[in-house]
Amino acid sequence: MCCYRRNIFRAIHGMTSAQDIFLRTLQEHSRLQPLDESAARSLSARVRRLQPDEDLVREGDEPEAAALVLEGVVARYHTLANGKRQYLSFHISGDLPDAQTLFVEKMDHAVCAVGKAQVAMIAHEDILTLFKQRPLIGLAIWRKTLIDAAIFREAITNNSTRPPRTRMAHLFCELYCRARSSGLEKIGTLHLPLHQAQLGDALGMSLVTVNRTLQALCRTGAMEFRNGELSVRDWKRLADIGEFDQTYLHLRAPPRL
Repeated sequence: MCCYRRNIFRAIHGMTSAQDIFLRTLQEHSRLQPLDESAARSLSARVRRLQPDEDLVREGDEPEAAALVLEGVVARYHTLANGKRQYLSFHISGDLPDAQTLFVEKMDHAVCAVGKAQVAMIAHEDILTLFKQRPLIGLAIWRKTLIDAAIFREAITNNSTRPPRTRMAHLFCELYCRARSSGLEKIGTLHLPLHQAQLGDALGMSLVTVNRTLQALCRTGAMEFRNGELSVRDWKRLADIGEFDQTYLHLRAPPRL
């Protein structure tokens, strides 16, 4: 039996299980049948707790299990020759940040925790067996990876063409919108344990520019960002500043923001 086969996890958000979170995220954009839901609930998972900046997988690894984010935030990143990181994307509860390892054996980037995080490790062989038994689940995960690609494309556009204030507002809008769609946060707040250096590494800004840009955004009255907590005061204003259109997230039902 694969080392990742363990008892079903039920310890976060009251009695919410890893399987519940897995289904929730697939149903944000795909329709599943009752038999698909029952099959997904049969998955076994091993919980792993991560400390801030701890790597989940490293570039060059060949994982045997996919990670499902349960709590906190994780990030994909590249390490540059000078030791700096380029953060590629951020992932919240319900995301599968390394699902591509189901089909691409070797990691071409790393995944780390941003602040403390918990993930459920689900054996590749279990997921691939589920694909064969319940094709709709396979299609839903494929769709999720396509949405990940859409987020990557938007990030390229955001970092290469938009000015700093718009660029930062867009990132905040995306993460807040995704969290609200998943029902993770109450209206107007988002726990986002990023410090200014990490924002700079994600957005291609110097620390000085990040500081000035944050101050400029706060002065608009649209938001505040302090001690890893984003407070959205005026969603429409923030979305306008960030030129944010959630279409690329392909959410089935727009959340109340």
